[in-house]
Amino acid sequence: MSTPTLSLRRWRRPVMAAPTSSLRQEVCPPSLCQAPESSWWQRALFWLLAPAPQDAAPPPTRLGAVREDFHTSVADLTIVPDAGDLVRRIELARSLREFWHLRAEVYRLVAVQHSQFEAEARLAGLNRHFPTRSPRSGFAPL
Repeated sequence: MSTPTLSLRRWRRPVMAAPTSSLRQEVCPPSLCQAPESSWWQRALFWLLAPAPQDAAPPPTRLGAVREDFHTSVADLTIVPDAGDLVRRIELARSLREFWHLRAEVYRLVAVQHSQFEAEARLAGLNRHFPTRSPRSGFAPL
């Protein structure tokens, strides 16, 4: 009686680049580092030392407009039981990064009550508050 031979080779899925579209933009979380608004010396020092000064977090005074847009996007959610919790989390958010993390919950609840198309439309309106970058080329390594 012979024993079956075990193959040591493992099957691997071929690595393929995800299809990209010129219409798609990646929305990135905002930086935790805020650009100083006081003196030109501090702004110049920030520009020299910060890893990505163009992606710096906006000043906290801009959070009111972001909060208002988030409230507008979930104002008609009445059927979904988690809507009240989301409204409280929107009220308690203290930074643009916290709002960035709330986008997924807004998308989920709007898609449950309305549709995926409506959720994508509302998320596109909220994404304007966050930094964007072009999608990676399909030829570049990850």
